[in-house]
Amino acid sequence: MTDNVSSRAVAALKNLFIADSLAMPVHWFYNVHDIDRAFPNGITTFEAPPEFHPSSIMSLHSTSAGGRKNAGSQSQREIVGDVILKGKQSYWNRPNVHYHQGMQPGDNTLNAYCALTLMQTMSAPDQHYDRDTFLQAYIRLMTAEIPAHPDTYAESYHRGFFANLEKGQPPHKCGAVTHDTPSIGGLTTIAPLAIGERLRGTSLADTRKLCRNHLALTHPDNFLADVCDAYVELIDALMFRDGDVNVQELLLKATRGLSRRDLTTLVEGTRPEREVIGKQLSTACYITDAWPAVLYLACKYHQEPLRALQINAEVGGDSAHRGALLGVLLGLINGQETGDLFARLTEHASINRAIEGLIEKR
Repeated sequence: MTDNVSSRAVAALKNLFIADSLAMPVHWFYNVHDIDRAFPNGITTFEAPPEFHPSSIMSLHSTSAGGRKNAGSQSQREIVGDVILKGKQSYWNRPNVHYHQGMQPGDNTLNAYCALTLMQTMSAPDQHYDRDTFLQAYIRLMTAEIPAHPDTYAESYHRGFFANLEKGQPPHKCGAVTHDTPSIGGLTTIAPLAIGERLRGTSLADTRKLCRNHLALTHPDNFLADVCDAYVELIDALMFRDGDVNVQELLLKATRGLSRRDLTTLVEGTRPEREVIGKQLSTACYITDAWPAVLYLACKYHQEPLRALQINAEVGGDSAHRGALLGVLLGLINGQETGDLFARLTEHASINRAIEGLIEKR
């Protein structure tokens, strides 16, 4: 492993957590004016989430399965409160509660903790990804009696997974399908897996297959799997590139669901970011728009990585998960973490240990 490859990999993984935490206080704000009111100076550093979340619909989400509440399908045992997110169910029944209520500046969201958990399962020397080892660690993270993460909200896929697990299905067959299965949050754990396996000598083809299979554990969706392929190939191309490779060409080549020509037009245009991501591209979690939005910001602002992450937060929507992927790409492009924020992450010490275990020089 060359120093360039190592520094890119380290920066990518540090940025995943930086970007997630930076966007956390305005995660799922769908009116940009609400963001401006809550943070009139913009999102420039880590902040605590406001108590009032004007776009929150957490109270409409099922606490017994994936998706929205459905009185006819409630199970006797609540997933939220009894199985996962112990002690947090009461927050789900109140309007306008922030999805990440109670979290502190520098805290990471649940999906970022899943990425950290995966990294920790691969941190031993020559330890490759193992499906069952990851699933056991994921279940421990989610069901701990004393909370192992600070979050209040669990996306639909988490609730669906544990609803199926409660029914007695084997863990590797608990992936649930709901209206938002093809969402960008499913790709949060992919970069650590792809980077770790490639640095351990696993071929790109085999790494791509591992990532697809890993994704299917929680997000069984064909189009999302195709985007996963593109993401893994892009990670590989950026991490191992020679110095004269055109970064923007690699980013444009990775587009899925939006033509390269259309993405190029957006990148070369002069419309404000909140028009591009918010009107032409949705800010929601759905991968058809979220993935092109990541590529758009990476193309346009790869020489200004901190600005890219700030813009990602300030356009709203599923900014934390979109930011996690954007942060990875910016780290691979620039070979250094964004700004001086990493040391201010709540879990920076454990994240750093996991990165060191995953990316040992060879």
